Amino acid sequence: MLFSLLLMVLPLESPVASVKAMLSYIFIPQIRAAHTTVEYGGEVSQTVRSLLNVHQENERLKEEMERLRLENAQAKEIFSENERLTHSLQLKAPKGWQGIWAKTAYREPTQWNSVIIDKGRSDGIEERAAAVALKGQTPVLMGVVIECAENTAKVLLLQDEDFSAAVYALPSEEEGLLVGGSNGSLLKMQYLSVLSELQEGEKVYTSASSSIFPAGILVGEVESVEKEPEYATAPFAKVAAAADSSLVRELFILVREEMKK
Repeated sequence: MLFSLLLMVLPLESPVASVKAMLSYIFIPQIRAAHTTVEYGGEVSQTVRSLLNVHQENERLKEEMERLRLENAQAKEIFSENERLTHSLQLKAPKGWQGIWAKTAYREPTQWNSVIIDKGRSDGIEERAAAVALKGQTPVLMGVVIECAENTAKVLLLQDEDFSAAVYALPSEEEGLLVGGSNGSLLKMQYLSVLSELQEGEKVYTSASSSIFPAGILVGEVESVEKEPEYATAPFAKVAAAADSSLVRELFILVREEMKK
């Protein structure tokens, strides 16, 4: 008690204040608990700050990974396009024809079997011009220009039921008329001879008798040879197109030289 009284009456100089704080911490449990709570709160606050920093860093890394993923996808698309265009430089138009490369700009939602290209009348493209694409390094028939504006044109793809072209198959040399299939079905090669020797697996090409397409452009492959239901003696062939029109990015539009003049 005397010691406590001395502490109370002594002036609150630095040594005395330190001794008072130390004794209070030892003998008063509430002060110890409060001190412990403050220390715990400081540790929790530091932990929370650390977690927030880690979360922010994680979000930043996610954004960086997404940016890199997009850049990688763009780089792959550019590389793929460069590869296609490099192959396209080796594609030469048949004699008497000239070619113009155009990119597919967009598709009309209501007319999925046609595409709009970014070249038009000002580039020398006219209606009824043949549209060709590359499958690897092989030119394949894709469709025909049906509408032409100054800077754009519409290409009707061969899958459309309104499309038609004179074709022949090898090695049978059987000729017929190729028409588009409805609702994305196989193409149809009709008007075959009754004694046709056309076989599955034969390659189908554009015929020289066509007024629109140059001869010898690959169209597709015979999937099956069947009989017309209305005429049991009239055979026809189902033909799978050589190229998937939904994957085409560029088209080579063939124009007769006299049309370019």
